[in-house]
Amino acid sequence: MTSQTKKGNSFVKQAGILAMAGIICRIIGLLYRSPLTGIIGETGNGFYAPAYRIYQMILLISSYSIPSAVSKVISQRLAVHQYKNAQRIFRCSLIYVMIVGGAASVFAFAFADLLSPGKAAMVLRMLAPTIFFSGLLGVLRGYFQATKTMVPTSISQIMEQILNAVVSIGAAFLLMKIFADTDDKTRAAWGAVGSALGTGIGVLTALAFMFLLYEMNKKVILDRVKRDTTPNVLTDKQIFRIILSMVTPVILSTFAYNASALINQTLYLQVMEKYHGERLDDILIINGIYDTQAVGLSNIPIAIASAMAAAILPSIAGTFEKRKVKEVNGKIHTAIKTIMFIAIPAAVGMMVLARPIVWLLYPTTAKSSIDMGGALLAALGLSIVFYSLSTLSNAILQAVGKATKPVTNACIALAVQTAIAAVLLFVTDWGIYCLPIAVTVYSLMMCILNGITVKKVTGYRQEWVNTFLLPFWASVVMGVITAGVYYGLMQVLEDGWMTNAVSIAAAVVLGMLVYFAAALKFGAMKKNELQAMPGGRTMVVLAQRMHLLKK
Repeated sequence: MTSQTKKGNSFVKQAGILAMAGIICRIIGLLYRSPLTGIIGETGNGFYAPAYRIYQMILLISSYSIPSAVSKVISQRLAVHQYKNAQRIFRCSLIYVMIVGGAASVFAFAFADLLSPGKAAMVLRMLAPTIFFSGLLGVLRGYFQATKTMVPTSISQIMEQILNAVVSIGAAFLLMKIFADTDDKTRAAWGAVGSALGTGIGVLTALAFMFLLYEMNKKVILDRVKRDTTPNVLTDKQIFRIILSMVTPVILSTFAYNASALINQTLYLQVMEKYHGERLDDILIINGIYDTQAVGLSNIPIAIASAMAAAILPSIAGTFEKRKVKEVNGKIHTAIKTIMFIAIPAAVGMMVLARPIVWLLYPTTAKSSIDMGGALLAALGLSIVFYSLSTLSNAILQAVGKATKPVTNACIALAVQTAIAAVLLFVTDWGIYCLPIAVTVYSLMMCILNGITVKKVTGYRQEWVNTFLLPFWASVVMGVITAGVYYGLMQVLEDGWMTNAVSIAAAVVLGMLVYFAAALKFGAMKKNELQAMPGGRTMVVLAQRMHLLKK
């Protein structure tokens, strides 16, 4: 195996570690949302969803982009062994997020009534302090990611989600008990506040872990700084300029990239209430089903792309800093091919088993809600592939110093999808089903526009057959088999939630094996590419025993 291949394998495996953590976190999130929904009800989810969406947007502006920005800037310095500058950037980044995150927290708390409708403002106020702590956590995660190890971030994410789940359920249950004598809406709102408390406790726990880890490594870090003889040590003023020049376009890009969800939600609530005459409480419940069930589930495979983006950004930034264009393009090819090998079958699987999955994870909700959640999840299927690819291309452009390009691309895509969402909401009676259409258009446009920009900047030429077409046809085969197994078992066995669970498990396991076999038989993955993936050696051995790969 060549040195370049080993380097490529390294970031893929680091991405695999982070992706696994992301998937575990999403699964924990889905598992705890079901009993939480049983406690606070769909009304509570209706209060939580818009508040959390506003919280996410403020977090995106103030803190969310910090890990990727810090990771890129520090990795560039580490690539040329400027340890003093790397450490000074880390210190100034902490100061930056304390100022910006603190201001954002105060803003969210003070203007909660203007930002969130009705009782959702209570939830936003509980979430407000978390914005400050998330910024500090982001800097620490970005620092360790810059050293090209995703293990600390992965562990902290899992810890954060576990504490989030436990505290959210416990606090929601306790607050619902305390306010048992109030009306149903007030009680549900306090339950949603309990869920928001869990978010904060989870972030604080992860922050404590990352800080402890940094303290444990502090001696080694400072020793390395002392040995650094770099003559050009950056001043604080220069560092803050670098941070602002990096963070600002990333913030704008991330904001524009994620603004579609907030705009779509606002459009939906306003048009359905004021133009179609729907009751706000009913609209909030439907929006809660879309946001919690459909969007939440569709985000699971996208978490893999986010992990790959986090891993590839410092890797490409360091390589690009050394002007190794061929190696940069090799890493881009590996990342895209790996993501598509996973995202395409995940999207097909989600579409085929959409309603059964929603029923499995939200058994306490009404049948009509499960039907709606399943239909919305299926409608979001294509966006899983497009979002995965555009998330990765965003990171690539940031890594090669073109962080402003995704902003321009996102603004164009945002304008088009907003127009489509508005027209559909006004002229059709499709309601909430207009949003998945707009989301799919947006994510597709981001793929196309980012792809054109990546080609212009790096000269990268996309290979189509092995990366897209062969995984797609293997996924079609998998989808047919998966659907046949699931619905066949449901016909034979007695109908019920447990039967649904058993049928899904059997269909998913067999579907994964069928996809793996079909993709390799079609030639979608070569032996060395398969080895680069997490658990690659085991998969190669299995494939050779099944005569799917040449020895």
